[in-house]
Amino acid sequence: MAVQTGLGEPRGPWFVSPELDPDGRGRWDVPGSEQEAARRGWRRRLLSAAAVVALSTVSGAAAGTWAADRDAPGPSAASAAPVPAELVTAAEKTVPGVVSVMVGGSSGASASGSGFAIDNEQHIVTNDHILSRGGSGPVTVETADGRRFTAEVVGREPGSDLAVLKVPASARLSALPLAKPNSARVGEPVLAVGSPLGLAGTVTAGIVSALNRQVRIGNGRHTAVQTDASINPGNSGGPLVNARGEVVGVNTAIATIDGNGSIGIGFAIPIDQVQQTADTIIGRGG
Repeated sequence: MAVQTGLGEPRGPWFVSPELDPDGRGRWDVPGSEQEAARRGWRRRLLSAAAVVALSTVSGAAAGTWAADRDAPGPSAASAAPVPAELVTAAEKTVPGVVSVMVGGSSGASASGSGFAIDNEQHIVTNDHILSRGGSGPVTVETADGRRFTAEVVGREPGSDLAVLKVPASARLSALPLAKPNSARVGEPVLAVGSPLGLAGTVTAGIVSALNRQVRIGNGRHTAVQTDASINPGNSGGPLVNARGEVVGVNTAIATIDGNGSIGIGFAIPIDQVQQTADTIIGRGG
């Protein structure tokens, strides 16, 4: 499988629809029918090309060039869900607390993603894979109003693909409220906020598509919140928020077909896992 420039590396597992039986047959197929043969062939082609990829952008410039220079458009993202009026308010509350994260490598390489403030001490949660791809260079965050600050790396947890940064008090980031653990519900509207392909302050809408989805995150397999909100490389580390503006997860990976970006299947680390890991890193854990 070829992975296009700027889309990150496959992060597995190969995505297999839970609606398929082990032999690849959908429950609605009639054995031996033409419809069954056609559907099974289509599914094999689809599943052979679908993979889960991390959402950080390795060299934002290359990613932007790839997006602009493609001759043929890739698969369209799933249709966006209707946007309730509450989401407009939620977006207004969320954007000021979200930052772009940029890491400069010693060899001139760079990686970028997103992050968000979790307290008034200016701690920022992001994905660890952004830091690992950026090398040992300095970490810079850019706020929604364009200000830039050098960030301190407070700690990293590769196993859960989470990291905590800290910026000076002068950044005055608005801490985002966190949803109660296990409060997300399938079908509820959500927003993904971040910097896909370097486009800071991007907000997309969707719903919670599934809960407790098994996905390989960091160094192991974890449960994730699945969403159809459009998320792309550069959204890594950004928040997935509900209609009340509460963070329900950290956007981390997407399923793609032939590396062509969002197809409406994204995954976020649940907020209870995020809060526990962040508290441990910061030193608030028990």
